[in-house]
Amino acid sequence: MDTPCLPTAPYFDPQELRQTLTGLLQEHGGDPADARPAIVDRLKTLVKAARGTARLQLEADGNGRRCAMGLARFQDELVRLIYDYTVAHVYRATNPSDAERMAVVATGGYGRELLAPGSDIDLLFLLPYKQTPWGESVAEYILYVLWDLGFKVGHATRTVDQCVKLALQDTTIRTSLLDMWLIHGDGDLYAELERRFRDDVIKGSERAFVDAKLAERSERHRRAGESRYKVEPNIKDGKGGLRDLHTLHWLSKYLTGHDVGPRTVAMGIFTNEEAATFRKCENFLWTVRCFLHFYTGRAEELLSFDIQPMLAERLGYRDKGGLRAVERFMKHYFLVAKQVGDLTTILCAALEMQQLKSTPVLEGLLSPLTWKMRRQIRDTTDFRIDNGRLNIADKDTFKRDPLNLIRFFAQAENTSAFLHPNAIRQLRRSYRLIDDDLRNDPEANRIFLSLLTGRVNPEATLRRMNETGVLGRFIPEFGHVVAMMQFNMYHHYTVDEHLIRTVGMLTDIERGKASDELPLSTELIKTIQNRRVLYVAAFLHDIGKGRVEDHSLVGAEIARTLCPRFGLSAAETDTVIWLIEQHLTMSNIAQSRDISDPKTVRDFADIVQSPERLKLLLILTSADIRAVGPGVWNGWKGQLLRTLYHETEPVLSGGHTKIPRSQIVADAQAELRAALSDWNPAAIDRFIDRHYPDYWMRTEPRRQIDHARLLERAEREGKKFATDHITDAFSAITELTVFAPNHPRLLSQFAGACAANGANIVGAHVTTTRDGFALDTFLLARELGEDDDEHRRAERVADTIGRVLRGEAWIPALLEQRRPAPPRVEAFTVEPEIIINNSLSDAFTVIEVTGRDRTGLLYELTTALSDLSLDIASAHITTFGEKAVDVFYVTDLTNKKIDSETRQKAIRERLTEILQGPQTQEA
Repeated sequence: MDTPCLPTAPYFDPQELRQTLTGLLQEHGGDPADARPAIVDRLKTLVKAARGTARLQLEADGNGRRCAMGLARFQDELVRLIYDYTVAHVYRATNPSDAERMAVVATGGYGRELLAPGSDIDLLFLLPYKQTPWGESVAEYILYVLWDLGFKVGHATRTVDQCVKLALQDTTIRTSLLDMWLIHGDGDLYAELERRFRDDVIKGSERAFVDAKLAERSERHRRAGESRYKVEPNIKDGKGGLRDLHTLHWLSKYLTGHDVGPRTVAMGIFTNEEAATFRKCENFLWTVRCFLHFYTGRAEELLSFDIQPMLAERLGYRDKGGLRAVERFMKHYFLVAKQVGDLTTILCAALEMQQLKSTPVLEGLLSPLTWKMRRQIRDTTDFRIDNGRLNIADKDTFKRDPLNLIRFFAQAENTSAFLHPNAIRQLRRSYRLIDDDLRNDPEANRIFLSLLTGRVNPEATLRRMNETGVLGRFIPEFGHVVAMMQFNMYHHYTVDEHLIRTVGMLTDIERGKASDELPLSTELIKTIQNRRVLYVAAFLHDIGKGRVEDHSLVGAEIARTLCPRFGLSAAETDTVIWLIEQHLTMSNIAQSRDISDPKTVRDFADIVQSPERLKLLLILTSADIRAVGPGVWNGWKGQLLRTLYHETEPVLSGGHTKIPRSQIVADAQAELRAALSDWNPAAIDRFIDRHYPDYWMRTEPRRQIDHARLLERAEREGKKFATDHITDAFSAITELTVFAPNHPRLLSQFAGACAANGANIVGAHVTTTRDGFALDTFLLARELGEDDDEHRRAERVADTIGRVLRGEAWIPALLEQRRPAPPRVEAFTVEPEIIINNSLSDAFTVIEVTGRDRTGLLYELTTALSDLSLDIASAHITTFGEKAVDVFYVTDLTNKKIDSETRQKAIRERLTEILQGPQTQEA
């Protein structure tokens, strides 16, 4: 099919439309008020057609910058058209005076002559003197027409003096005027503003402006999230996004008067290659942004999961090499974001060299870069300290000895120095020197292993090596996962960033910085026999991602090659391989199995086989989960892992455990007594007597105290039903605890009441007391921003549970009004899987259900199990982003396992039916 011939920007004939508008005015008797609706309708048609043409052109050529330039040019002609119509027919100056001069100026993003489909329009109505009735009327008419056309317009009406005065006072206004462009009107007036802005505002303020814009950038990154590798990035304000390119543009414009290009190259800030990289990154980001705005129909800047697959398809990405199209698209995005970060690093360092930016202050009270150290570095290495930054002696430093490519980062860590831009450039130009000879060099690997397992800041050093591209070249298997995202809602960062953060989490544990959240890991890491294997396993545990095969097995095979190369012994290599193979095992068992069941513990002990490996696996598991992203780790997961450790350790040590099970229970009870020291001891005794020993093993102390207070309140008020809740904005979790008489369908009723209120259950802690009560805690995904609002929501859920238990409400009727699943969840596919296993427990059949999470899923599953005449002894509810993994320990109504294949088939069919689509079940 031939590509249609599309009109070029501004997508219409301005002169012809001027005649059309004049004709419409004449058709309405020359009265502008009467003609206005017709004028606006005609312009709405024009805007719609122009946007449609711009979108077709974008889809045809995939050039986002050209699209943005075209939309800006269209906007110019539209504003000129409206201005000319206004001054010719609506507010004509019959005897124009000097005061009735005006220039219409584009500022901000519009002033850069680039507009996304949903961008705001920033206009300055520039006047020679104070405001006049004519000028006010003209500006107001133009603005109202633009607003009627659906544009979001930021505007100001000022004189030249006012513009200069405000620009001196406000960096935001100064930045907006830095990108100004005369759309229409008085050219001399605009030229005066340009001259005054250059002479009175810019001159002499360069360094202060540079510092202010870079500080503003740092604050924006802090608000948006420090990492540029968040898997749902903000294309405009996120780290490595368009706003970072804008910052580079503003600094170039302020210092040279021009955009990034020949002038910045001539000043020695960028090389020609770096200026070309700037333009390439800008083109890519504008293309993604324009597609994003057109697709959503609004100024959407977040590349959310539900949008990413569509953009990948539109941009021509296809599945390849174990990566889905959307993952390949996002990998490209993150590589571009990395390049933007590289350009920013180079610019900052180059400006410092030219005394146009303040030098960053090293951490600590005193800089280690004494003159003695500087001289020692110069005399004994191929490196130098220039202006507080680590540089190379000459451009052949790496070529003369490729080992310097690794030594450089060791020297940077030893001196805590920032990197010099010349050194960064030479690193990138020296990639080809990182060949198999260097990769297999024992000294290079010794240095790398010392950096990976170092006690200074291995996370920062690895990130430096990764940012400069050296890490992925020195370890090609790591290079495979650089910028690789995993298309799911569980992982917050790219694979390489997650691996580096996991190493950083180990350092936090070792230094005691995580002792509040990880008390057991903090103690155990002091006792491990070999910390090298722990750090290497942390660095490699997900390195097998992005392949067709199981990433744990692929990673183990990669470790089998890399560990000897790093200098690890055969025994160390075996331990690293085992840790990588099993790095998900402890988490899965703790969260998805009944760890009070002795068989669960025996089976896990058979996998682990030694107390030392148990320690290593616990510490690695904890660091891995905490490095997934904010809010993923919580006290509930920590308590489950600690309980599994304490239950397994005696089995592995032949019963000679440091802390017997009975002692752990007694210590927990003693801790509770101490926390409730103001209580009547008899009341504490009654609470303790109500619980089985496994309660004290599985329940964290904070929750035990909350439970005691809840049950005491219920007892004092003479109630058999009570609820309590707490919410935490950081973890985005609201915990709802319910105390009620136990019965077979109770869990189903709890889950249904949550679903009826649109509350999504992401975890559950189910307990039964000795006297026949259920004490269940549900972890609900937090939905509202303010704590007060979330508390009211939790109270509504609790009220619904109470009404259901009293027979005042019927769950199927309530669920008819439930909300649909969020679009971002709908973007994912999770293959339904039902596993029925009789070997995991001596007393129960274990049913593991995996599928896409949705509000009401747990209710439907538990209702179905009850309908199938199954008794749920315990439930273990876990979500991994969009993936729900719900495990039920069940028996039939005679307390026997489900052995019949016919009955197992019926269970699979019924549960699969539920997973394949939401539907309201009859209770």
